[in-house]
Amino acid sequence: MALAFAAPAHAADPAVEAFYKGRSVDLIVGTTPGGGYDLYARLVARALGKHIPGNPAVVVKNMPGAGQLTMTNWLYNAAARDGAIIAMAPQALAIEQALKSPGIQYDAGQFRFIGRVAPVVEVTYTWHTSATKTLEDARRRETIMGASGPTSPTYYYLQALNELAGTKFKIINGFPGGGETNLAMQRGEVEGNSKSWASMKVDNADWLREGKVHLLLQYALERAPDMPNVPLMSELGRSEADRTALKVFAMGNAMGRSIVTTPGVPAERLAALREAFDATMRDPELMAFTRERSIDIGPPLGGAALDALVRETLSFPPDVMATVKRAKGD
Repeated sequence: MALAFAAPAHAADPAVEAFYKGRSVDLIVGTTPGGGYDLYARLVARALGKHIPGNPAVVVKNMPGAGQLTMTNWLYNAAARDGAIIAMAPQALAIEQALKSPGIQYDAGQFRFIGRVAPVVEVTYTWHTSATKTLEDARRRETIMGASGPTSPTYYYLQALNELAGTKFKIINGFPGGGETNLAMQRGEVEGNSKSWASMKVDNADWLREGKVHLLLQYALERAPDMPNVPLMSELGRSEADRTALKVFAMGNAMGRSIVTTPGVPAERLAALREAFDATMRDPELMAFTRERSIDIGPPLGGAALDALVRETLSFPPDVMATVKRAKGD
């Protein structure tokens, strides 16, 4: 749910203000409610509307399916290209295209990014009843893990580790989202899951406090300050080439939780959305809200910088991407 706020203090383009006044902006999330993408979408929706000229309500809508591919393909091929539809971008948006993954019906370079709420550190963990308590355990025994689909990091991170780092994860696909996977974990149907560290600290603080989960590894370019002893994915390859390939997987973490819009949005509306996002990330009420709830936010990244990150990802040499593709099992 989103709230409408008072008019922004800065002068607005009259045409942009006239377009947004009295309408809603849909913020689409490609997962079910409750995970990291949904958390940050609803966070942004609290304040974004008051910084967009015309003060539209910003309404979060969930469109889960196929590891967010359903939403991403829809955004590219079917969504209105007028600036009234924005979305939480899957962090593997560009990597999946570079890998030529099946089902991709978009050109990541044509999307227009609005801004990054936060980079992402993700973790793979097992429930306290699992015999797999460390990464070394995962190399010694088969560990049953839940995942949402082949284009989701919940699947391909683990598949890559099996190929390049010697783990023995058995991955069960088909869970609609992280919430359903966690329920299956608690019921003993799977042993573990993967999730954003920021949302886990909010959603599952009691698990961490009570030792209900074992953190096996983290996915980022650098270790999180509050997980100094949890290994990085890129540290685990059996050779330098393997470690380089595993580092590619962490590139999506730099994209993190970012807001994107469709190709073809008029330039003045894109500029207004980017300016509104920047103001949202400085919004005092929103900053106070995140501090009170210990939600990690920032450092933000602007839309133009994210556009450049996508271009860089799409330009990886073919031999590197071939190793990554093999690691994923494609």
